[in-house]
Parts: sequence; C-alpha cells; structure tokens
Amino acid sequence: MGFVSASRGRNTPASAHLMSEPAIVAALAKAALGLDWSDLVADYDRIRDLIEKVVDGCADYNARVRSGGFHLRNAARERDFSGVPGGRARFFVHPLPEIVLAEDELLLTTIRSHDQFNTTVYTQNDRYRGISGDRRVVFMNERDIDKCGLVAGERVDVESSAGRVEHFAVVPFSIPEGNVAAYFPEANPLVPLGSYADKSRTPTSKSVPVRIRKKE
Repeated sequence: MGFVSASRGRNTPASAHLMSEPAIVAALAKAALGLDWSDLVADYDRIRDLIEKVVDGCADYNARVRSGGFHLRNAARERDFSGVPGGRARFFVHPLPEIVLAEDELLLTTIRSHDQFNTTVYTQNDRYRGISGDRRVVFMNERDIDKCGLVAGERVDVESSAGRVEHFAVVPFSIPEGNVAAYFPEANPLVPLGSYADKSRTPTSKSVPVRIRKKE
C-alpha cells in the first residue's frame, strides 16, 4: 500500500461537460475563496511540483511517477521511530463511546468494495466479500436477519434519521450481531450531515443507527 503511480482514463467521456476532479476543486476555490488555480488545472505536473514541496518522500515526483511509480515512505513500516520522543513507538488507549440503540435499530458502517477507490467505483463486484453484479446490498449477521424476519437475498429499505435508501439486498455476513454494513456512496443518504467527529470533523459514517424495513 502507499504506492504512487500514474493513471489515465481509457473510456470516452460521457459528456463534453464533464469536469475533472482538479477542475471541480479549482472552480470551488475560485467561487468560495477567490483563488485562481487555473494554471494547476492546465498542467497536472504543477500540482505534483507543489506536492513535492510539502509531502515527505515525494522528491522528484514527476520523474519518478513516469518511471513506474514509487512507494511513499512509511516510518512505522521501516521501524523508524526516531521522530518520536524516546525513539520508540507509542500506543494510546481511548475509551469507546457508548452507543445506545432503540430495540429495532442496528448500527451501520459504510464500506468500500475491492473494486473501488474512495468514491470511484470501477465494477459492481467485490471479491473481498463474494459480491457480484450488485452494490445495493446490506451485510447482516444471520441472527439479525432472523430477528428482523428476513431471508437472504430479500430486498429491503434502510432508513436513518437523515434519510432512506431503497431496494437493498440482504446478505448474510460474518459481522457482529447488532451491526450492519453497506457500500458508500450508495448508503451516503443515511449519514446525518450534522453528525461528525469532535476534532477531525469527519462524518460519522462508521456509526449510523438505522432501521431495516421490509418491502411492502
């Protein structure tokens, strides 16, 4: 992991109006902050030049990525803790939050499939979990499937305080009882916009109380 390599789109764009991710970010920066990043959008080498200046291990970024790519330095992998006080690895213990669910609620975590990078989905398959041709699935413990009066493969709706997603297939899976999982971005409507981590402000997409509703 942590390998940096070049990639290039192979498919014909679906529309002439589609924008690249850098173009979208640059447009947002201009609209919200008045920043002009058009030169970065015009030549991605300039983006990599800036990354090289601020990210450790990215020296000669453009040259190295064109010669096959490179691994980002990972001090922990190399057992190098020279930058840590005392020169040794430090471990921290944090209390787990107590999450109280209603009797008919389950705790949802959103996940990626094998054929996915962030929100970019390459196929409808997930060889990690034996899924083929469908991403609208909800992984459930078999005991929870029985408690909810469901059967494997049945289509259900999933709802939270934020929203509802429909027509998800029930998939028995080795997941702790009381918990369910579904892919994002398909399950994103279930994540409350106002629920996020205290410090990082990351959405609580790994901890969403939901209810499973049978299709009528």
